[in-house]
Amino acid sequence: MRKNLKAWLYLLPAILFLGFFMVYPLVDVLVYSFEEGYNSASQTFMGVGLYNYSYVLHDPYFLQAVKNTLILVIITVPVSTGLALLISLGLNSIKKLKELYQTVYFLPYVTNTLAVGLVFMILFKKTPYTDGMVNMLIKLFGGSSVDFIDGPYWAKMFVLCFYTVWIVLPFKILILTSALASVNEDYYKAAKIDGASKWRVFTRITLPMISPMIFYLVITGFIGAFKAYSDAVALFGTNLNAAKMNTIVGYVYDMLYGDSGGYPSYASAAALILFAIVFTITVINLLISKKQVSV
Repeated sequence: MRKNLKAWLYLLPAILFLGFFMVYPLVDVLVYSFEEGYNSASQTFMGVGLYNYSYVLHDPYFLQAVKNTLILVIITVPVSTGLALLISLGLNSIKKLKELYQTVYFLPYVTNTLAVGLVFMILFKKTPYTDGMVNMLIKLFGGSSVDFIDGPYWAKMFVLCFYTVWIVLPFKILILTSALASVNEDYYKAAKIDGASKWRVFTRITLPMISPMIFYLVITGFIGAFKAYSDAVALFGTNLNAAKMNTIVGYVYDMLYGDSGGYPSYASAAALILFAIVFTITVINLLISKKQVSV
């Protein structure tokens, strides 16, 4: 009994910290989401119900944000994970200057997000003086210039996806490179003796051995992509609704602090809808992993 009490006393600071900074805010958001007609100035509301959820789910700006976020998730997570795996395999096969190449690939991860966004704006944005470096390359190969920042929706979404992949790629490369280095070399030696092809070695040995790390990156990639906001701001500015490039997190921020801000009830409802989406996808991935991931 005294041992259990001592253990709980050791855990008490962490429990209090988590309760104050995580559990209490979650409960507060849940309460806000059901308060109809909440007035942030007088701290009063007219009733309790599901009106906030109905409003958010019928708001064109929220539906646009959901569309943008889902496109971002569907494209960037598999593309970034696949590219990271290919690059990691290449790095793992390099013996000389391996550490140098790893450092070069990791540099974007330690670079400020907004600074990278400014670089991408220089590459893609059309100005009175230049069409941008990317458009110069397009014209060089006989194409016509495209306004990637203020132009058509597909062009802006392409830049956002490209930027997001660029930002998340270094971390995934680091994780997968470490995972590949931890694979027991005896498996490869046995496969070489048996005369197995490189593809068979990859699919039968390498991929199963690093599958837990791939699954981890997919899960964290989904969660990170659903929380995207600073990426869009870095490219298209703070008025994302006008650019039709807002995300769900951006919608929540706008409802709290933006030009249409002062509506914590709507923001809370949108945040809980986002939580429900992320939770559902995470559960689905967990169920899939039980059959596909090697332990």
